[in-house]
Amino acid sequence: MRTKNVPMVALLAAGMLAAMSTSPVAAADVLLPHPGPDGLVWVQEQTGDGGVVSACAWDRLPTVLTVACEGDGSVHATMESQGNEVADLTVNCSVGTTGTGTGTVSMGPGMVTGSFSIGIDASDDTMRWALTVTQPE
Repeated sequence: MRTKNVPMVALLAAGMLAAMSTSPVAAADVLLPHPGPDGLVWVQEQTGDGGVVSACAWDRLPTVLTVACEGDGSVHATMESQGNEVADLTVNCSVGTTGTGTGTVSMGPGMVTGSFSIGIDASDDTMRWALTVTQPE
C-alpha cells in the first residue's frame, strides 16, 4: 500500500465506524420520531417534570399534541394557549416493571393560536418522556 492512500483509507474507516455507531438500535431508543414538516415542537427526551413554550401556532389548522413516556408510572400533560387550557392528557407508561406508553390529543382549528405552553408532571423524577406538537395540513 502506498503512503499517500493511507489518509483516504483512514477516512473511509472512520466513516464506516461513524455509520455503525448510528445503528437502528440507537434509533429504536427514541420515544417519538421527529414530526417532520408538520411539526411545531419536538422534545426528543427529558426526564422528570418539565415543559415547553412556543409562539408559532396557526389558528387555521388543527393542532395535535402527542406525549410518550417510559418507566414505571405516568406523565400528565397540560397545554394552554392564550391563557386557556386546551388539552389535558395523562399517559400511563407502566407495563410490568417498566414500559412505554403514548397518548394523543387533537384540537380543532382555532383552539391553539399563536403562543402556547405545555407542562409535564411526571409521577417520578426518573420518568423518561418526549412530546411533539404538530399542525397537519
